Amino acid sequence: MISVDNVSAKELKERLVSVNRVSKTVKGGRVLKFSALVVVGNGKGVVGFGLGKASEVPDAVRKAIENAKKNLVRILLKGSTIPHEIIGAFSAARVFMKPAGAGTGVIAGGTVRAVVEAAGIKDVRTKILKSNNPCNVVRATVEGLKALRTASEVAKIRMKSVREIL
Repeated sequence: MISVDNVSAKELKERLVSVNRVSKTVKGGRVLKFSALVVVGNGKGVVGFGLGKASEVPDAVRKAIENAKKNLVRILLKGSTIPHEIIGAFSAARVFMKPAGAGTGVIAGGTVRAVVEAAGIKDVRTKILKSNNPCNVVRATVEGLKALRTASEVAKIRMKSVREIL
């Protein structure tokens, strides 16, 4: 995890991505529970997600929010978009993200849109590839956003100047 300091709980906005009813068969019959997936972010490059499970929906959402606040990551922004194209991957899910010009808006599916908007990205094009499982898509999106780098970071790794990279 990337260290995220100076982020207060008041700044973070929560967004419920999905609620799933799950059941477990026991000796006496079925036990119903709920699973909630929540994304939190401050709209300035900090985003996190969490999964909560409980016998009632509000409890599951509360647990998911608490979990999401523990898993915050800082992502790299270039104005209102991302610095370069990237494919985030987790399990079978792949999310393709491409920077867009100012005024384009967020072109994304529901699960990716929640993560991107919570992070504060205003102009981006995305496409969910392969699996569309909400939990894996959210994880793939966050993995992709964590992997973003600036031109100066790439130049330093390749031992070249920024002009040669661009």
